[in-house]
Formats: sequence, structure tokens, C-alpha cells
Amino acid sequence: MATLLHIDSSVFPGEASSSRSVADAFRRAWEEQHPQGTVIYRDLAAAPVPHITADAWSAGYAAPCEHTPEQSAAFAARVKLIEELEQADAVLIGAPMYNYSIPSTLKAWLDNVLLLGRTAGETPSAQGTPVIVVASRGGSYAPGTPREDYEFVQNYLEAVLKNTLGLDLDFIVPELTVAPRNPAMSELVPLYEASRKRAFEDATTKARQLAERLAV
Repeated sequence: MATLLHIDSSVFPGEASSSRSVADAFRRAWEEQHPQGTVIYRDLAAAPVPHITADAWSAGYAAPCEHTPEQSAAFAARVKLIEELEQADAVLIGAPMYNYSIPSTLKAWLDNVLLLGRTAGETPSAQGTPVIVVASRGGSYAPGTPREDYEFVQNYLEAVLKNTLGLDLDFIVPELTVAPRNPAMSELVPLYEASRKRAFEDATTKARQLAERLAV
């Protein structure tokens, strides 16, 4: 049966987080299509993975027989994360925008799973695996908006997930998420509500489409 790797990185719990809420909608639709499937879940806010260290990095480019005890321990933690990615039939990532970029916890996960010669390089080991990223943000950074040039979430994740890891990348983008709480953005609330509605619809639709695609 199909395996979904689900990663959340928002610091906010449950419905307080747009990325978590939309990702949960995707996951529920996915599980409806795969009732006997497996979900590997990582909440990077509740249980952060280690930031990359010299031992974890250097061990990836040395023979196991040459590893120090520190390198062996650090690399074993990386391998577990890498194997979760390699074993997944699909990946779901909640990636809210913090200060124009992704959460540091998500960056740490990416640093761990990106290994040249295995997950990156000429033949990435997870190449072609579909990945859906819920890229929520408090404002709008869409083409043509005043802050278009400050969008470093989708651009960065495309470079890493698609161009480096070789994953089949798709985005769901709930935006203007702070509009209901910021009086200065009150006139944007209707746009926020439309974006939120569209994001939930996209989550359900994309989950079902992906389930059908993998069933072929």
C-alpha cells in the first residue's frame, strides 16, 4: 500500500496554523483513498531534527569503516530521515513563510536528507516522487504584488526539492493569513477567505488526483 511522508513545520498548533490545517485536509483525503496505507509523520516544531553538524556532514562523504563513533551516530540519524524520504510514495510538507523564508526546522530537515551521491546528483534516489508543499504566508507575494521580490519560499523549495532532489513538485498557497487579525489588512479579508477556500479545495482535489495517479 502507498506510503505518505507528512512533514509539518509551523510553530502554531492545529487550526491556529494555516499550513497545518490545509495539510490535514490533504492528508484526510489521502487516507480516504488509502485506508490501508501508511503515514510517516514528523512534526518538526514539536520534535526538531538535529541541525547539520560537521560529523553528520563529513560522514556522508567517507566510507563507513572510516567513521568515528561521533560520525556514525550523527550519520545514522541522517540515514533514518533519508530512508523515510526514499520509501515514501508521496510527500506532504507544510512550509509557512517566516521572515520571507522557510522555518529553520524545515531547513534542518532538508540539510539532513540532501546527500550528494544518494538523494542528490545524477540519479537522485527519490527522483520522481510527488511532493505537495502547503506554502502559507501572512501577506501576498504573488507575481505583480508589491512584495513579489521577497518571495523566497517557493523559489528556494523549487531549487532544492525539484532541481536538486528531483521530486515532482506542486504547491498549494494559502495567503493573506494574517488579514483577519490585522486591522490594517481588513480590506483584504475577502481575498484571504477566497484564498483559504481555494487552498482547502486544492488540498482535497490534489490528494485524490495523486491517489488515482499512484493507483495506475
